Amino acid sequence: MSFKDLGVNSALIKALNLAGIDKPFPIQKATLPDAIAGKDILGRGQTGSGKTLAFGLALISRLAGKTAAPMRPLALILSPTRELAMQISDVIAPLSRSVNLNSQVVAGGLSYSKQIQALKRGVPIVVATPGRLIDLIQKKHIKLDDILITVLDEADQMADMGFLPDVKRILDLTKPDGQRMLFSATLDKDVDSLVKQYLR
Repeated sequence: MSFKDLGVNSALIKALNLAGIDKPFPIQKATLPDAIAGKDILGRGQTGSGKTLAFGLALISRLAGKTAAPMRPLALILSPTRELAMQISDVIAPLSRSVNLNSQVVAGGLSYSKQIQALKRGVPIVVATPGRLIDLIQKKHIKLDDILITVLDEADQMADMGFLPDVKRILDLTKPDGQRMLFSATLDKDVDSLVKQYLR
């Protein structure tokens, strides 16, 4: 089964081929058709299973051709740490550029003013850690009303680090009928409460 069979945008397939990626991983085969169709996804996968491309390709395929208003991104990827947010960005930024989309990391320890400037210009995809995102929401530098797709990556790690109250606050600010994708290595009680409350 190829990326084309799974419904991935043709410009993205070209970008993947240039990067030497021509065969989807099992988690990508399992999730991409439903994710591209806009359905909620619950994916269990360890680090290295290919889940960043699983949600990234779906999200970028769905947003291709759309533009974001200033301070109103269209997709949000939540990550527990700045390091992971930057790793996710390294994977999705070149792919999103292939369909004229751009992305921005919003996390502590990185230039505050650069993040605000990017948001003011209008960024379709934001990769964020919960703490910095809430800070920017409170200071009215970002609004989540236009978010069509929310991804929670490493949800179990976010639960372990005590971020679930923040994650719920953030999810409550996105469209209730928006698409949500949750990826986690384990689906224990804390993660399960998120699934029951926010995924269809």
